[in-house]
Amino acid sequence: MNKRHFLQTTAALAAAAAFGGAHAQTALKFQLDWRFEGPAALFLQPAAKGYFKAAGLDVTIDSGNGSGGTVTRVASGTYDLGFADMAALMEFHANNPDAPNTPVAVMMVYNNTPAAVLALKKSGITRPTDLNGKKLGAPVFDAGRKAFPIFQKANAVSNVTWTSMDPPLRETMLVRGDIDAITGFGFTSLLNLEARGVKAEDVVVMPYADNGVKLYGNAIIASPKLIKENPAAVKAFLSAFAKGAKEVMADPAGSIATVKARDGIINVALETRRLQLAIDSVVASPDARKEGFGQVNPGRLSLMASQVSDAYATKTRINPAAIWDGSMLPSAAELNILPAAKK
Repeated sequence: MNKRHFLQTTAALAAAAAFGGAHAQTALKFQLDWRFEGPAALFLQPAAKGYFKAAGLDVTIDSGNGSGGTVTRVASGTYDLGFADMAALMEFHANNPDAPNTPVAVMMVYNNTPAAVLALKKSGITRPTDLNGKKLGAPVFDAGRKAFPIFQKANAVSNVTWTSMDPPLRETMLVRGDIDAITGFGFTSLLNLEARGVKAEDVVVMPYADNGVKLYGNAIIASPKLIKENPAAVKAFLSAFAKGAKEVMADPAGSIATVKARDGIINVALETRRLQLAIDSVVASPDARKEGFGQVNPGRLSLMASQVSDAYATKTRINPAAIWDGSMLPSAAELNILPAAKK
């Protein structure tokens, strides 16, 4: 081989190696908190648009069956990242203090908990104190039910009794009059009631966030193993997510196609409304605008840790410093994604 041929071959091999390196994809498994419904567009959009791939990530997104399950699966190593309620994450930390791979939150998405109490206007319930002596219903693992002692204390509610049921029966039992009120995610239970023939104007919705309960909602969580071994991948994921989420909030109706692609039987109009309700109530909320998308306020996080420790009767007290790691958040410019406030 002459010198010129050798140099050409070496250059070609170097270029091939560079090309392969630039296109090498880090595989990440991500689990949602629930089914492929409207709010899932926040994650499905960056995947569909290729933003994760452009960031060097090969991201698999799976549906979930509740925040508790998502936290457990990230802790077990089955998933690298997930989307879960902060209270569920705190509960896992406090009840499993010796777990070797306890997930941490790395980006706040639902700055306020979506939890709410819902009742029908015909019941006469219009404000929290009207719940005194009433019968409430929710699945035992429902976030609103588990955090209800915090709502109860903030609003001087007493003497309530609980009825448990599977999630699909919650709104049905309210409509039938088996219970007086329910707890659930506001943007989910309201639409479920409408699907059962109840008009929106006939429903009383009492969001926790508007009634003295400033709990954080769902955050992106990551396994400590991933954070330790590849923090750059976590940061790349968060940057790509923020880019896609900005597009979703700018055009919720247009982004629902990404959800339809994952679950062909969804009701597009219904899920578009669900997504818009989620954006307005918990993603682009006044608290989120004050604190900044993706961020947490240390004092508020500490208060939540104390409230959840009490309400959930955890084995150990929750250490807020162990729950949150904001070191991989994108730049302030990348996090400036909230739409203009509605007038």
